[in-house]
Amino acid sequence: MDVVILVSIYGLVINLVLFIMMGVDKRRSKRGSWRIEEKKLWGIALAGGPLGGWIGMSVFRHKTKHTSFKLGFPILSLFYIAGVAYLVHRFYL
Repeated sequence: MDVVILVSIYGLVINLVLFIMMGVDKRRSKRGSWRIEEKKLWGIALAGGPLGGWIGMSVFRHKTKHTSFKLGFPILSLFYIAGVAYLVHRFYL
C-alpha cells in the first residue's frame, strides 16, 4: 500500500478519534461525570488530530473558553496542513 494512502488513513482516523473524544467529554461535562484529561486531548492533537479537535470544538461547543484550545487547535491544524502540503509538493510534484 502506498505511503500516502497509509498517512491519509491515519490522519482521518486520528482526527475522527479526537472529534469523538470532544463530543464524549462534552456529554460527560454536562452530566457531571468523569472527564477526559486535557493532556489526553492534547496528546491526540499532537499525534495528528488537531483538525478533528477544532471541528469538535465548534460542533459540540466544547473547550471554547479555554484559550489554549481556542488558539492551539487551529494553529496546530495549520502547521499540520502546511507540513502535509510541503511533503506532497516535495515528493509528488
